[in-house]
Amino acid sequence: MSFKEKMVKSLQDNFMKKNGDRITQVQGNVISVKIEEKTILWIFHKLTATLLIKPDRSKTVVKCVYSRNKWFKKPEFMTINQGNLVIVQGLKGIKRKKNSDVKEAIEIMNIMNMTTKKDLVNIEGKEKQVKQIKQVRRMK
Repeated sequence: MSFKEKMVKSLQDNFMKKNGDRITQVQGNVISVKIEEKTILWIFHKLTATLLIKPDRSKTVVKCVYSRNKWFKKPEFMTINQGNLVIVQGLKGIKRKKNSDVKEAIEIMNIMNMTTKKDLVNIEGKEKQVKQIKQVRRMK
């Protein structure tokens, strides 16, 4: 193993130790998208995108938040419309209090838009093969 491979492996192991139990994935249709951009003194840019997603075969609604800060350049976010089928990969929020009524949001790490076949963060390697979960109805 080269030095670069050892560094990558150690970073991955540390990330999994820290966040392994919080990693989650949600697949469903987009109900609402809200994108907020703020600029401070023309050099510091903040981007916050909030998505409400209704998972397949579920009555619940999941709130997902993507936030990025950048110096000098505006952070980019993909185009997502209401009704698009997406897969969101991210981290669940840390539970602060046991009795709190506030539901934690998922912190977005990657979004795969199945309608337009585009990703927020491109994945290296071969062409990805994402299989969509299908519900099978059996006739008697």
